[in-house]
Amino acid sequence: MVIVAGKGGVGKTTVTATLAVAAARAGRNVLIVEVEGKSGLATAFNRPALGYEEQDLAPGIRGRTLTPDAALRDWLEGNGLKRVSKRLVQTGALDVIATAVPGMKDILVLGKVKGLEQSRDADLIIVDAPAAGHALTFLTSAQGLLDAVAVGPVRKQAADVVEMLSNPARCQVVLVTLPEETPVNEAVDTAFAIEDRVGVRLGPIVVNGCYPELGLTAASATAAAAHADGELIDVFVSDQEASDLAAAAAFRAERTEIQLAQADRLADSLPLPQIRLPFLFSSEIGPVEIEQLADAFVDSLAAL
Repeated sequence: MVIVAGKGGVGKTTVTATLAVAAARAGRNVLIVEVEGKSGLATAFNRPALGYEEQDLAPGIRGRTLTPDAALRDWLEGNGLKRVSKRLVQTGALDVIATAVPGMKDILVLGKVKGLEQSRDADLIIVDAPAAGHALTFLTSAQGLLDAVAVGPVRKQAADVVEMLSNPARCQVVLVTLPEETPVNEAVDTAFAIEDRVGVRLGPIVVNGCYPELGLTAASATAAAAHADGELIDVFVSDQEASDLAAAAAFRAERTEIQLAQADRLADSLPLPQIRLPFLFSSEIGPVEIEQLADAFVDSLAAL
């Protein structure tokens, strides 16, 4: 099982889809589980919104959504409470339990994921985890309940989840970030918190949205902007258009240098292999774009 986590807006769901496609290409049977129900995962595969029941997303890839209510219903039915399970969920009993026992919703979802992992129905389960802030509580909930509950089925559930999360042969976390200062800082903090408080093994970190290098520096592009020559003018009609193009190239080169510096800073602060995915100049991320990212993912992985 791979849990994909990261700050909101870094492309966590896109990376989940990319990893799934790359694994399917390698002949793996993949199940994607989204736990918040609001991601663009279905859009990435051009499929209808995911529900609790599994649905096919692409060859070798299935997907589903897990909610605490549905997980609670399954857990109750599995523990001989089928008759009352629906009423407990419908009457809002879950919210009462969650208030009294912090982390209960997360442990219900993780317990269901554990059941999917133990069923061996997929070669790889990819969990599209909550955004970074909730991801920590999502992953630490089991240990918290294990410390708080002495006996009973809840403790056993928590113990089983902790065993799964802490076993590197069964579970790894892949963090996603952008090559920018704040996301890099948060990725570093999240990585150390996950290792210290959860004990989960971290896989390679994905640096998403990297601009392709243009083969020029910001300084050289700036010089071109200041001295647009006749060859540029002949092609682009006017001095102003030539100057504007060179200025745009200078800006792009500067941004690329900043991104490379942040990715290098991440490598210094967090000694994990990096998989760098390109920025795609597209208004939407669909199947074509996911295939492009999967190409880059496989190439970057092979270069590690």
